Amino acid sequence: MTTTSTTTPDVTVTVIVFNDAARLPRAVASALAQTHANIEIIISDDHSTDDTPTVARQLEAQDDRIRYLRLPENSGGCSAPRNRAIEIARAPYLMFLDSDDELPPRAVESLLAAHREREVDFTMGAVHRVRVDNGRRTTWMPHLFAERRTVEGIETDPRLLFEPLSTNKMYTRSFLNSHELRFPEGVHYEDQLFSAQAYCLAKAFTIIPDPVYVWYIEPFAAADSATISNQRHKISNVQDRIRVHRMIDEFLAEHGPAGLREHKDYKFLKHDFRLYAGDLPYRDEEWLRSFADIMNPYLDTLSPDAYARLPRPERVIVQLLRDGRLSDARLAARGLGHGVAPRHVTADDSGATYWGDTVPSGEQARRELDVRDLELDTRPFPSAHFRHEITELTPGPGASLTLAIRTYDPGLRLPVGPQRASVVLAPSRRRMTVPFRLDPVRPGVFEGRVRLDLATAALPVQGFDGVRHPLLRLEQQGLVHSGLLLAPLDFQAVTARIDYRSGATPHDVTIEPEGRNPGRLQIRWRPVGVTARVIRPVVQKVARPKVRNAARLVASVLR
Repeated sequence: MTTTSTTTPDVTVTVIVFNDAARLPRAVASALAQTHANIEIIISDDHSTDDTPTVARQLEAQDDRIRYLRLPENSGGCSAPRNRAIEIARAPYLMFLDSDDELPPRAVESLLAAHREREVDFTMGAVHRVRVDNGRRTTWMPHLFAERRTVEGIETDPRLLFEPLSTNKMYTRSFLNSHELRFPEGVHYEDQLFSAQAYCLAKAFTIIPDPVYVWYIEPFAAADSATISNQRHKISNVQDRIRVHRMIDEFLAEHGPAGLREHKDYKFLKHDFRLYAGDLPYRDEEWLRSFADIMNPYLDTLSPDAYARLPRPERVIVQLLRDGRLSDARLAARGLGHGVAPRHVTADDSGATYWGDTVPSGEQARRELDVRDLELDTRPFPSAHFRHEITELTPGPGASLTLAIRTYDPGLRLPVGPQRASVVLAPSRRRMTVPFRLDPVRPGVFEGRVRLDLATAALPVQGFDGVRHPLLRLEQQGLVHSGLLLAPLDFQAVTARIDYRSGATPHDVTIEPEGRNPGRLQIRWRPVGVTARVIRPVVQKVARPKVRNAARLVASVLR
């Protein structure tokens, strides 16, 4: 057993857990490995029903800095286990850690040092996000953590409302207690309310650029184990989010600095609503109606100035939803954020151009659906807005397929007559380019057919394990435009085995719809066979050219 001094710990790290026996030891180990060792660790268990209690008690027995707290019944959220831990924590500084995440080794040291440099209510640092499926690491909102600074009042930097995490911060106990600040129980998205309150109540807080939290992201987790943020398919999730934001609004009305409400409303539209907007193409009519019934009354309370700050494509979706044009809202959400054009636009007598095939009737709708600022008819050709939809997909022999494609050109950028186009796919450094012709159907609409034989795609010697999305390329007067290929969202996925005649590694290739916004055609390769099992791991792990060349030589011999 590791023993420590009986003096008061400097920092309490609360690790909340529910039915996560497998990952709890990793989280606790990251806290024990802190370079600042005078800490206590409270494992706060929301009444787990798996092996978590056994694992937690074993961890507690191994190090006397660890205390195990088990709630008498499950609360269904993160708030209660955090609040119960605050009540028994012994340190003057408090931190929170989720059982599926980790602390970098210097997290406690870095945040505590910032407290000791200057008296502030809390300190906060950068978050590294790690995709569990592919290991990709990114920094959460890096622009907010670019430099070390002390913020004296949230109104001096309202952008921070976009950063609602509680887990990358170290709070003084006196700050939490003096304001009776606790996590709201009985509702999800508790961090959003807690953090908004902390930002508004704090006289000063310090931001450091050092990484203080490792956040593991599982975008394809099973629905029953996904995080709350990844359960947007549940109407109850929408209800929880709106409930929390109404609570934030009530708090701001009483305690918030003047003018902060607009920034908070913009954050809701740009982040919270935007998350649901990207999902709309995948929702059925019943879900959309329920979503509109919950969302629209709240949208009516938001600041007009907040709407004016949104990009036009997002304003269009919001307005279509508010107008009850649910199918149109779903259509507008396809390709959101990727420069995908509407199918049609309509002009009025004044020359204003609106999304869709009718002129809006109300003043608000005309303002929000006016798409002149998209510059559909004047943007430089490489950044022009087109819409490419696959209207029919027909599998052929082997790994071939024929695509029927319809291209919408609402800005009439393409000249009259047939257009030279190509589908481009790049599973390796050598692109696969398949030319075809788009023929005019009516002004602003073109159609064509193209056959792809995926067996002809060039792959690296070690094979390719991953996903690619074909692009549609157009050329005009020496300029090139590449755009997304939007696929039907419900076609049956097809898998074929490719044994390359060139001797390259055999692959299973799956043609499927992308399962999330923007809903592109998706092609997935997976190498199979002896070469894939033997050579691919070697080539992936080595970086020196001589070793890579040797691996390629072995691959050729095995073939």
